[in-house]
Amino acid sequence: MIDVKELSKTYKGVEVVNIPELSIGKGQSFGLVGNNGAGKTTFFRMILDLIRPTTGYVTSKEVDVRKTEDWKYYTGSFLDESFLIDYLTPDEYFDFVGSLHNYSPGDMKEFLEQFEQLFNGEIIGKKKYIRDLSKGNQKKVGIVAALMGNPEVILLDEPFANLDPTTQIRLKNILKDWKENHQLTMLISSHDLNHVTEVCERIVLMEKGDVKMDVETNESTLKELENYFSDY
Repeated sequence: MIDVKELSKTYKGVEVVNIPELSIGKGQSFGLVGNNGAGKTTFFRMILDLIRPTTGYVTSKEVDVRKTEDWKYYTGSFLDESFLIDYLTPDEYFDFVGSLHNYSPGDMKEFLEQFEQLFNGEIIGKKKYIRDLSKGNQKKVGIVAALMGNPEVILLDEPFANLDPTTQIRLKNILKDWKENHQLTMLISSHDLNHVTEVCERIVLMEKGDVKMDVETNESTLKELENYFSDY
């Protein structure tokens, strides 16, 4: 579904991403791990055509993402708070995003009811601007909005960061449920090795822009990753 060919990005003479070839199949849950500076976020931003590669290209459903916007209609994403409209309340923001997907008020109510536990009474109807929410609550708003419209693909950068343990578990269960019940192709970048190996069936490890490991998740994957980073 998503394919990468000879993809690289160079800043001021320093190559920060170098991926000769990589394919992510439809319905796959793909986890991307690595230390800070590994190139994970840059890679995701090239998939979303937010930055242009120095060489190579990314295709979604066999179409170059630089040459059409068709892929945007079936792709959801939340990388950071810049994806939000922070002078709106969460209710206003959800209404805005819902209008892009032709949600009726009834559709919106039904959709948001799925996330009551995740919101924990802190998001809906509070009349607080998004900019005044905690980082964790901003993340909840962004992730839920990214799931609107029942996307075929979703990209999330550090979805478990800034969330308390209970919310991390709730989010992990939501993502696993959506992947199974909506045939969602899911790309997650995370420093949380425990959660990403539980949620994702495939793990790719990047180091200084290069892919160092690409494995199907099994009972020994977490230990292999922990050993890798212990010896780093």
